[in-house]
Amino acid sequence: MYSEFMEDSPPGVLRLAGHPVRWQLLRELSRSDRQVGELAALVGQRQSLTSYHLAQLRSGGLVRTRRSSADKRDTYYSLDLVEYRAQLASAGLALHPGVRLAPAEPPPSFPRTPVRVLFLCTGNSSRSQMAEALLERLGGGRVRAASAGSDPKPVHPEAVRVMRAAGIDIAGRHPKHLSVFADEPFDHVISLCDRVRELRPAFAGAPALAHWSLPDPATSTEPSPFARTAEDLTTRITFLLHAIDSTLERSQ
Repeated sequence: MYSEFMEDSPPGVLRLAGHPVRWQLLRELSRSDRQVGELAALVGQRQSLTSYHLAQLRSGGLVRTRRSSADKRDTYYSLDLVEYRAQLASAGLALHPGVRLAPAEPPPSFPRTPVRVLFLCTGNSSRSQMAEALLERLGGGRVRAASAGSDPKPVHPEAVRVMRAAGIDIAGRHPKHLSVFADEPFDHVISLCDRVRELRPAFAGAPALAHWSLPDPATSTEPSPFARTAEDLTTRITFLLHAIDSTLERSQ
């Protein structure tokens, strides 16, 4: 009846994600950007085999790479969640027109203490300041955001301009050293800079640690680097909020 929607073999995203090792890699990368050696240890496989499966995921468009800005010999792998979602939606429709991804549910309204999130980068001058402001805007009252850097510098005027174009004013914000928050409890600590991530700063309690390997827009050669950074951060923060809401909903 629905043969016009069906293909002779499973869509690529299902074949890729259906392999146990690749599924483990996708799950790890959904939590944090990582280097191949870390991924090999996390999935319990040889680095050569891990690299093979990562190459398969890259060829399928699900995983991206970026050279570390701290150690040029290393590469960070990241999961393209937007592309993964799009391919899953297409896979559902390939089977049956009634099988599609449902739109995300609105944030739960149950009362709770705001989740605290700290963003880190080197200068606390663009990426982390933009992330803090975007999380405040997108998260509303259910989160509290902060940001800091290992070598604070004044907020970059181009970051101010791009955020102002999005209706957010960060002109009055000031850079802070990460030591300011060393004794404060956070639920999530997210590094946006490879140099800070590889410093591995310690924080009180046991926050969930993640790394988003984003290039420094102040030194990037890409077109409109600050606008691209804001776009990347908006996407990542949107998925972060879904994960936070899902975790808290399960804990009720």
